[in-house]
Amino acid sequence: MAELKPGMIGESTEPVTDQVTAASFGSGMVRAYATPAMIALMENASVRAIQPHLGVGQTSVGIEIHIKHFAATPIGMTARAHAQVTAVDGRRITFQVDCWDDAEKIGEGTHTRLVVDEARFKERLLKKN
Repeated sequence: MAELKPGMIGESTEPVTDQVTAASFGSGMVRAYATPAMIALMENASVRAIQPHLGVGQTSVGIEIHIKHFAATPIGMTARAHAQVTAVDGRRITFQVDCWDDAEKIGEGTHTRLVVDEARFKERLLKKN
């Protein structure tokens, strides 16, 4: 984890299909790219920025997100998220996240992830059953 530092970048893309629309997610009634799908894409870009630099047995979990989704994207376009590490505070990693479709910027915000021991995380999760 010592390799994590501000400036690290990750990207992720996905085609906008009916499966990632607001109507499909239940987050609205329109057949346009859903805010929950955009958030997941931004989180995925964040994971891609840091995962290769984590230690054996480590992973990260999302703990906070502040997003603005300000432009609709129709089915048939591609959404692309970009995440850049802006701060590293112990196990807490903060990112600037942005998203575009084929025509324009569609969203932006910040996202925070926490680096955790994967086995310990899974063990605590199983105790909830």
